[in-house]
Amino acid sequence: MQSSTYLYLGAALFIVAAATSVHIVGFRRLAKKVKVSHSVFERSALKRLKKPSRVLVPLLLLEAFLPTFRLPSYLASELLHAGGIALIVVLAWTAVVMTYVFEDVVLARYRIDVTDNLKARRIHTQIIVLRRVAVAAISVVAIGMVLLTFGQVRALGTGLLASAGIVGIVAAVAAKPTATNVVAGIQIAISQPIRIDDVVVVDGHWGRIEEIALTYVVVRVWDMRRLVLPISYLITNPFENWTKSSSDILGWVLIDVDFKAPIEEIRQAFIAILASSSNWDKNLARLQVVSSTSTTMQIRALMSARDSSTSWDLQCEVRERLIDFIASNYPDALPRTRTEFTRGFQK
Repeated sequence: MQSSTYLYLGAALFIVAAATSVHIVGFRRLAKKVKVSHSVFERSALKRLKKPSRVLVPLLLLEAFLPTFRLPSYLASELLHAGGIALIVVLAWTAVVMTYVFEDVVLARYRIDVTDNLKARRIHTQIIVLRRVAVAAISVVAIGMVLLTFGQVRALGTGLLASAGIVGIVAAVAAKPTATNVVAGIQIAISQPIRIDDVVVVDGHWGRIEEIALTYVVVRVWDMRRLVLPISYLITNPFENWTKSSSDILGWVLIDVDFKAPIEEIRQAFIAILASSSNWDKNLARLQVVSSTSTTMQIRALMSARDSSTSWDLQCEVRERLIDFIASNYPDALPRTRTEFTRGFQK
């Protein structure tokens, strides 16, 4: 009996080696065909399914041939149980990988590295969040199926159901913050108050939405810091979204000048500066006196740009060149303090 057991184990090893060899040869041939293919699905599927299929193919063959082996009943039972657990895990792994393949196929059609990327960012946000929800659901189902393969767990089912009410209340209280964030993540995926690459101002921090997970959001601040926020924070607190409906934005520059400043000449210089700048989108340009004090007046240069980063560069450029223009051509128009002295007469 012992020699036959070794014989069957050797046959099992031969099946695994043969299946692995067939897998390697088959994937190499597929790689040559896909290399010249323009199909995103084929490229993504070949890349992502390579590892799980390397385990799945030998496992399926073993599951098919194992009942034909005349092994001792206790050993056959344990091997079948272990194989069943492994099969559940690998199938769950394959399902998770397929969610990534689906994500690759959809996102390839919507690029966010272009100027008009509003729709693309909306699709990216929805797909990424929903993919994470799907991965979490697949993981929970797989863990439950693995546990149900143990007879002791099934035997405890009646007792667990009897105490489900109390356990449910305790679990709900303990998991409330996590559950709140998960629900908020799904809400963001559907209603989309924010999207990937949105420009936002959160709690005084200007940055871009870099990542939206199930329970948190990462904001890349302008100085390359990362602001990590619970996703429920963005549902319950106000924040600014500069790219909610479109990526174009208005920028402005405020400059204090003397009352003698020639507004029309400064306005013409402002228009010339914009016309020579590649950062201006040629949609709006306006220069006006918006306020005054007892010593100066304030002019505002309003201009449009295709996105917030370009707008910031344009504002800095206009500010520098306008100040240089005024200082070079109308130095008397710079802010100054006037003091008047009067001489008193004595009788």
